[in-house]
Amino acid sequence: MEGMNTLSILPFFRRLAGTCRLASALLAGALTLPAAADALPLEKIALPPGFTIELLARVPNARQMALSPQGVLYVGSMRAGKVHALPLDRDYRPGKLRVVADDLKLPVGVAWRDGSLYVSAVDRILRLDGIDARLDDPPAPAVVRDDLPKETHHGWKFIAFGPDGWLYVPVGAPCNICEPDPERYATILRMRPDGSQLQTFARGVRNTVGFDWHPASGALWFTDNGRDWLGDDRPPDELNHAPKPGLHFGYPYCHGDAIADPEFGRKRACDEFTPPAQNLGPHVAALGMRFYTGSQFPAQYRNQVFIAEHGSWNRGRKIGYRVSVVTLAGDRAVSYAPFASGWLQDESAWGRPADVLVLPDGSLLVSDDQAGAIYRIRYAGERKASGIPQ
Repeated sequence: MEGMNTLSILPFFRRLAGTCRLASALLAGALTLPAAADALPLEKIALPPGFTIELLARVPNARQMALSPQGVLYVGSMRAGKVHALPLDRDYRPGKLRVVADDLKLPVGVAWRDGSLYVSAVDRILRLDGIDARLDDPPAPAVVRDDLPKETHHGWKFIAFGPDGWLYVPVGAPCNICEPDPERYATILRMRPDGSQLQTFARGVRNTVGFDWHPASGALWFTDNGRDWLGDDRPPDELNHAPKPGLHFGYPYCHGDAIADPEFGRKRACDEFTPPAQNLGPHVAALGMRFYTGSQFPAQYRNQVFIAEHGSWNRGRKIGYRVSVVTLAGDRAVSYAPFASGWLQDESAWGRPADVLVLPDGSLLVSDDQAGAIYRIRYAGERKASGIPQ
């Protein structure tokens, strides 16, 4: 679902033409906040009472985010082929935006561990060592692995380190609907930080572009984009729960709870597979997701799932273009509702959420690859210490 939409790059070039002067200012060392002429209509974003949203920075083609302990925000991209670095001070004011890697193939994913930034680039996992201290002179990327599938259809990868210390790397299906090699595609893999001991953790996953681990149980939860061309309202995107390795989540035989695929569904029954923990909206393009681990938001949001819904491209009436929240009771999802919406106005989208990230002070960052922006959502309650060193 997300693949067809992101293959259209015309909107990117239109935005690029309109923001070239801003990009020059960024490279010259100016702050990343936009001039008034480039302001985004944040007043259109609807939030629950007590919440506010602000523009943190303009970052072209912003996708997955990762924050180093020293307060450097790293942001992957898709079509731009770049990885950006944005230092934040104690008050989360942005400094100079840098490009720390360039000319990469769909470097959507970024993950931080032990002083190094890991980057996904379709068939390669790369590592930038000691990068916090070398933002103006970044090192050449070291290759962690370079033997992953080369297909770009669902080939971009959200990556993250689990509580077990392994790097989790998905490989999407190289198609809308097909029956690919189950040992290479439609999987979530994991590997040691040095790239060794590659294992398959989960199968039957069409295209996950967001996952996280429950703060209490340590179990993996992930979003999955449903197949296209079964109609406006089928199938749903999914939020899945994988408490152990070896589970199969249905693709390409079964979608959602029990929607047998018209082509492949005769081969295997839906009750053979692990069903979704929560059906999401059809074609919302659920991407980055994180558990809310902060204390700034009201208590009902703690340990709940925030999801960036990038938005539909193949639906008669558009859906998504928002941040949603799934409320859990133990390991069971009990509600699914919009949290931040308004990037879609009268069938026209001015922005598309791609990832979410909880800052140490409990505020929530949202990346937007269409507007080229990072937003910060705060709750107008008790102020908390930032947790970022000076």
